[in-house]
Amino acid sequence: MTMILGLTGGISSGKSTVSNMLSAKGYTIIDADIAAREVVNIGESAYHQIVEAFGEDILLEDKSLNRKKLGGIVFHDTEKRLLLNSIVHPAVRSYMLHKKEEAIAVGKKTVIMDIPLLFESKLTYMVDRTILVYVDQMVQLQRLMNRDQLSKEEALARMNAQMPLEEKIKLSDAVIDNNQDIDKTKKQLENIINDWKLRP
Repeated sequence: MTMILGLTGGISSGKSTVSNMLSAKGYTIIDADIAAREVVNIGESAYHQIVEAFGEDILLEDKSLNRKKLGGIVFHDTEKRLLLNSIVHPAVRSYMLHKKEEAIAVGKKTVIMDIPLLFESKLTYMVDRTILVYVDQMVQLQRLMNRDQLSKEEALARMNAQMPLEEKIKLSDAVIDNNQDIDKTKKQLENIINDWKLRP
């Protein structure tokens, strides 16, 4: 049996760091952010649906999607955002499930679904267990401001668009506290791997 794990966190909580640690150990990572980019490439079904829904104004000269322009449209318009999500989300799920089946077919023992909005998007049905990468709100705020050169208000707006990490703790099977140094994070990950007897 292949174990399917959902890895999640909040913006700037360090989920990518943990994902990279797992990848370095040989685990298969299926990244929702990569999937979201892949499914809207020129020629993909979701790409055609987006152009049909939003018009050719959202294309760059090379005919690829102008993500910035599209982001600007949906950020301020709930209806348009829901429309975009109704095109992209099913395509992302189907891409990830396909990649999962491929990994199972070649005998992978553990597959990690790296999904930032695992709980918000109610995708826990896709995984057997969940790991949350957690940081305190102030640490998260500081890291986000530093990483993306944002003002406090801008950073908070992005954080508030997601479910608070405190709430996600209650929904997770395991929590990695990423408030301290990288070695402590690594140790906690090792413990989960040993407790759950995970193998790549």
